[in-house]
Amino acid sequence: MKYYLIVGEASGDLHASRLMNALKENDAQAEFRFFGGDLMSAVGGTRVKHYSELAYMGFVPVLTHLHVIMRNMTLCKHDITEWGPDVVILVDYPGFNLNIARYVHASTDIPVYYYISPKIWAWKEWRIKDIKRDVDELFSILPFEIPFFEKKHGYPIHYVGNPTAGEVGAFLDGYKETKSEFCNRVGLEEGKPVVALLPGSRRQEIKDNLPAMLLALRRFPDCQPVLACSPGIPDEYYDAFAHDGTLRFVHGETYALLANADAAVVTSGTATLETALFGVPQVVCYKTPLPGLISWLRRKLIHVRYISLVNLIADAEVVKELVADTFSVDNIAHELSLILPGGERRKAMLDGYASVRERLGHEDASRNAAMIICDLLRSRSAGRRAKKG
Repeated sequence: MKYYLIVGEASGDLHASRLMNALKENDAQAEFRFFGGDLMSAVGGTRVKHYSELAYMGFVPVLTHLHVIMRNMTLCKHDITEWGPDVVILVDYPGFNLNIARYVHASTDIPVYYYISPKIWAWKEWRIKDIKRDVDELFSILPFEIPFFEKKHGYPIHYVGNPTAGEVGAFLDGYKETKSEFCNRVGLEEGKPVVALLPGSRRQEIKDNLPAMLLALRRFPDCQPVLACSPGIPDEYYDAFAHDGTLRFVHGETYALLANADAAVVTSGTATLETALFGVPQVVCYKTPLPGLISWLRRKLIHVRYISLVNLIADAEVVKELVADTFSVDNIAHELSLILPGGERRKAMLDGYASVRERLGHEDASRNAAMIICDLLRSRSAGRRAKKG
């Protein structure tokens, strides 16, 4: 079978690469072509575009790069048509991917499968109309999405488990480095708390969140901040924020950093769940333009109480979220003081993580999704052969 995959960020690259490996286990003749990243390239196939050329967020960045986004959409549509895959597999990234789904559904007979469903339960719920029309099969990785799609909107989905839980578990099973060895390798002092900084995978996120993270950490001279650099972002971009030369960096080793961190400051996204699964207490922060307005819109228009996956899965405030008008250096520093070793909220947060792990379960999402995808495609192929016969 020929599989065309589209991702728009680092987490999607990771999840899609694992799905590709699982598809190869089920389909020895699997061929891949994709918009993706280095991890997908390592599995094999042809990369058309790196996701770093797609990842724009926020009104101004999207507006100023609109010509690039449209050009990439046009390229993607033509490339799908010319290659003629057996299926198009979309991974999150709804602004781009739902546009592609609409085109594929209207212009071809290629089925569209969505792995890691768009988070329309939080924002833009009206997109369910597009999903019902343009997406043939939807694969969910969050247990609370089942009642949203199936009961509220009457749209059957496949819950396959959560890939992040499997990815973290697989890493920890094979990770043998001691904390002492990690500190020596990265250039840290043993005995001093290590604070992981995860400011996001897109330039705009990093620009918005990293400066406040660094200012907050200056209030903790005994702590050692370590920045997890995102693949696809050049070192020179990060250098502009580390003026005094004391900040340590890790590249492609976010999991190793989290395995050795005592606390973390994290921009909302998949990284919040990864941090929780590593058992690292965290402060979640996300800077927005016009914070007062955004907070008002959040109360009026967004249909969920939380923005972090940790709290959404737990359905409770396990981690503190500093968003829009609560985002500030003072608040980051205050919340961090409460979760560092000896902090009064540290144990409660770690206890809350246990409920998150329990709700996610232990399913292998990539393998489950790959088996369902291959079975569906084989059934489709057999049905088409029967019609011809």
